[in-house]
Amino acid sequence: MKLRWPFGRHRRPQEWAATRRLEGMAYDVEKTDEEWRAELSPQEYQVLRQAGTERAFTGEYTDTETTGIYRCKACQAKLFESDTKFHSGCGWPSFYQPLSDTIEYIDDSTMGMKRTEVRCANCGSHLGHVFPDGYGTPTGDRYCINSISLTLEPVDPA
Repeated sequence: MKLRWPFGRHRRPQEWAATRRLEGMAYDVEKTDEEWRAELSPQEYQVLRQAGTERAFTGEYTDTETTGIYRCKACQAKLFESDTKFHSGCGWPSFYQPLSDTIEYIDDSTMGMKRTEVRCANCGSHLGHVFPDGYGTPTGDRYCINSISLTLEPVDPA
């Protein structure tokens, strides 16, 4: 049985994380630290496995408008569709909605602020953060995602 975020936005992210730990739930993709280091570049490892952040306005997908599916760089799980991507001006690719059940939410109080970290629900890799300031989007959310944590699978419109 997989534990996902089925509780809507009203359940607090730390409750989700605590429930996963208490239930002894594992990710579908689990690897040792050595395996992750062997598969990912040092920069990818720092962001995906150590919750780092790439510099603003430097990522490959910040301004791309290619139609396709964005996948987790670590495990290739489908995360976002390109039609939910929007230009927020924040310096990182922004999406207003993930694909269903693909994201894990964790309270993050590092850097002196309260934020909600988003991770891949398939492998636990850090993706970025979600903020409730996606003004003008259907959900009102802004998933601020590191380009280095994604791969884009283009869809041929033909």
